[in-house]
Amino acid sequence: MSTPESYFDRKYADAADPWHLAERWYDRRKYNMTVAVLPRFRYLRVFEPGCSVGVLTELLAARCDRLLSTDRVASAVDAARRRTANLKHVTVRRMTVPEEWPEEPFDLVVLSELLYYFNPSTRTRLLKQSVESLEEGGHLVTVHWNHPVAEHTCTGRDIADHLGTVAALKGLARYDDPDFTLTVHEHSQGAGTARSPAGAEGLA
Repeated sequence: MSTPESYFDRKYADAADPWHLAERWYDRRKYNMTVAVLPRFRYLRVFEPGCSVGVLTELLAARCDRLLSTDRVASAVDAARRRTANLKHVTVRRMTVPEEWPEEPFDLVVLSELLYYFNPSTRTRLLKQSVESLEEGGHLVTVHWNHPVAEHTCTGRDIADHLGTVAALKGLARYDDPDFTLTVHEHSQGAGTARSPAGAEGLA
C-alpha cells in the first residue's frame, strides 16, 4: 500500500520542517549533488512535485526560467512559498500527485524523496506521467533514500532499477552510495544513447 496521507499530516503537525531538510549536511550535500548533476546549465520549465519546505526548490530556481513546485501538505506549501517569495519565476502550489498533474510540458522533472511513498502501480503511474510531461530530450532526475523505513515501499536502488526498464528513458548517470541513489535519464523515443553534456556542446 502507499503511505497514508495521515502520515504526512501528522509529521507536519508536529514540526514545520519534520525531516530537518534545511539543517542537515546530509541533505545539503544531496541537494548540491542533485543540482550539480543536471546535464544542462539552464532549463526553460521545471516541475518538482513533493517539494516539502522548498530547500531543493531554491537551488533549482537558479537553473531555470520557470519552476513549478508542489506538495500535498498546506503547511509545507506555505513554507516553500515563504522561502522562494523573492523568486518571481517560481510557483509553489498545493497539489496531490499523481491524481492531480500539471498540463504544461517540461524539459526537467525532479522527483526527490517521493516515489517510495507509493505502491508499485501508483509509482508506475506517476513515472508514466513524468515521462509524458517531458519534452523530447528533456531530463528526469530522481534521488531517494536507501535505508529501510517502515513507511517506504522501496529504496532508491529499487527505483533506479525500475527506471532502467522504461523504454522512453535513456540513462545518463547513476550515483549510488549507502544513503541514497541519484539517477539522470533523458526522454527519447529514438534509438541510440542519451546525449551527454560534452556531446551537446560538440566536444564528444
